[in-house]
Amino acid sequence: MDVQVGDTILTKKNHPCGANTFAVLRVGMDFRIRCTGCGREIFLPRAKIEKNIKKVLRPVKDA
Repeated sequence: MDVQVGDTILTKKNHPCGANTFAVLRVGMDFRIRCTGCGREIFLPRAKIEKNIKKVLRPVKDA
């Protein structure tokens, strides 16, 4: 799966705060993501993140 720093991911499960979108802060063997609802940062292994991603939302680049 092609996920890059700066992307926003939509997950299958909601965060306990109710949001289901996360900003990607770091990629590698594990991901660091930030909940867009409450701002909490989470470290998760790549395998677990890739299984739970529903959609990757790319930032719009102005031409």
